[in-house]
Amino acid sequence: MPRRSTDLWLFLLVTFGLSWLFALPLWLTGAQIGAPVFTAIGVAMMFTPTLGVLAVRLWGRRLGEPATTWREWAGRTGLWTGERRGRTLAFVALAWFGTPLLVVVAIALSAALGLLSVDLWGLSLFRESLAAASPGRSLPVEPGVLAAVQVVSILLIAPLINSIAAFGEEWGWRGWLLPRLMTLGTWRALLVSGLIWGVWHFPLTLRGYNYPELGAWAAPMFIVFCVVFGALLGWLRLYSGSVWPAVVGHGSLNASAGLTLLIGNAADPPNLAVAGITGLVGSALLAAVFALVIKRWPIEPQPQTTG
Repeated sequence: MPRRSTDLWLFLLVTFGLSWLFALPLWLTGAQIGAPVFTAIGVAMMFTPTLGVLAVRLWGRRLGEPATTWREWAGRTGLWTGERRGRTLAFVALAWFGTPLLVVVAIALSAALGLLSVDLWGLSLFRESLAAASPGRSLPVEPGVLAAVQVVSILLIAPLINSIAAFGEEWGWRGWLLPRLMTLGTWRALLVSGLIWGVWHFPLTLRGYNYPELGAWAAPMFIVFCVVFGALLGWLRLYSGSVWPAVVGHGSLNASAGLTLLIGNAADPPNLAVAGITGLVGSALLAAVFALVIKRWPIEPQPQTTG
């Protein structure tokens, strides 16, 4: 089926327009990072790429595009498990448990390079954050127990919960947009889709989201991470033919990225722009992993997604 020349621009207009519209209260009220409204708006923004996909679909129907069944269209945008269901399920498991492993490796590398001070036994930074959240109150449970519960949740529960919102992004970015860009070639498609993903975060990252110490410079910093992590998610999507490994990988990353703060040292707080999975160390690690997997398992040409 031929592609419309306007579908990409419609997708970007809806996705970016709604993300800025949803984030407008943050800019009007000056809400701080970590405030409940900041978190709620961030989650709402994650569904704007899905709304962009649906807008393209509805616009195609309005223009009288040749009929495509929902099943065919859903398959093209990665909603099914691809041609090899077993491989896709294996990739889902790999994304679920492999992503926290990469987070741990990034933390270990950061510590080994002297870029991160950890406090595994005292959990001083975690204790400090708990005390700040409940000033003047004693904790009913030891911080060590709470930390253990968080780690178990990161491995067994949180990736699934976080994948609900992650789907809102991934169906747009990796489900629809990445195959749509494949006419540029695999490498350019991965690069451009990662750049777009990073710029889409601007309503939050220009406020210092993810790297509070950088202020507005957090925006270009996060683009670096989005390009390399987006390349890995894109490889999962294209190699499996399904968006679900990317959804789970994204959800697992959102669940586990905070491990750096969980084991950090209050006397020497982590510089998140450098240390951990979203810092420069993590981006370098992800780039190396991507180079290895795409060399070992290159991506075959994919059918192009239509509206």
